[in-house]
Amino acid sequence: MADDRGELYNWVLYTYTLATTIEESSVNIPQLSEANLDLLRKNDSPTICNVIEVFKNRSQTEGYMDTRITACFPEMPPMVGYAATATFRSAAPPRGGNIYASLDAQVKQFAELPQPVVVVFQDLDDPSVAATFGEVMTSCYKGFGAAGMITSGAARDIDQVRAIGFPCFADGIICSHGYPHFVDLNVPVNVGGITVHPGDLIHGDCNGVTTIPHEIASAVARSCEEFAAAEQVVIDYVRSGSPTAEGLGKVRAQCGAMIQALGERVRG
Repeated sequence: MADDRGELYNWVLYTYTLATTIEESSVNIPQLSEANLDLLRKNDSPTICNVIEVFKNRSQTEGYMDTRITACFPEMPPMVGYAATATFRSAAPPRGGNIYASLDAQVKQFAELPQPVVVVFQDLDDPSVAATFGEVMTSCYKGFGAAGMITSGAARDIDQVRAIGFPCFADGIICSHGYPHFVDLNVPVNVGGITVHPGDLIHGDCNGVTTIPHEIASAVARSCEEFAAAEQVVIDYVRSGSPTAEGLGKVRAQCGAMIQALGERVRG
């Protein structure tokens, strides 16, 4: 447990800040159907990013997290959900409050978002002083239906969190939790070089983490298979055992034509 009983004891021993800022958004966040969520889960993040590019609604260098954010458990399948955001500090004791009050308020807010949620923390300490999460916190999140979590800070209790099958992404590992406390809940956060807003749709796996624009999310989910089929034309050819440069040119042109046709169709 690392020993996570120590984590639980310290959460009781110390007091923590509850400085909850809830931003009421006027934007209606659409809920994808379970079928479309399943389609997203069946595809890796590079495929998701490739398909998003086909829609041409954002720069090809926007919307995904940089190399600081990596999968704690790269063997786990893709994680898909809607961002439940928070900011965090652990460098010094807070002035008052209680971590359980913050945690209670946070999981209560899960119900205000489309489901499932992905918890996204920005660690305001730079560099990170202690771990954002461990076994107790992730167990709470999983118990309340979260699909996973991401932090710009550090992780701990790696073996224990792996055992409960909870996907996590972080910027490193630190054995202590320091003086952990939430600062704000449900606010825009900066993680991995991008701004994540409450309710943003997130996809993450061993390759990294990307957001998916709401306005094209369902179409992205339904287009992944067709995009992958176009790429498979090239892959099958070069793995056939006797490829030629001329043959490669032909199958690459075929692949490009299939992707172009997909793009024209989805963009209307």
